[in-house]
Amino acid sequence: MPEVNQYSFRYNEVVEALIKKAGIHEGKWQLIMQFALAGANMGPSSQEAVPGAAIAINSIGLIRAQPESPESLVADASLVNPRTT
Repeated sequence: MPEVNQYSFRYNEVVEALIKKAGIHEGKWQLIMQFALAGANMGPSSQEAVPGAAIAINSIGLIRAQPESPESLVADASLVNPRTT
């Protein structure tokens, strides 16, 4: 069997994992990402440089979902991570 070098997850799977990691047991939660933007001169050489922008993901987290939140980014913590008695 070949060695696995990469795993991919859908957004809802990431939301579910974060809910479990945070120990959240109630409410609907949505995936959020905080981005940073930086301007720079970019190109393969100084003669071919052009103004450009680089976008970085600073953090990934959860926020309480709103009624209009996209279903693909939302998970119900009571179903994903129910309280144990």
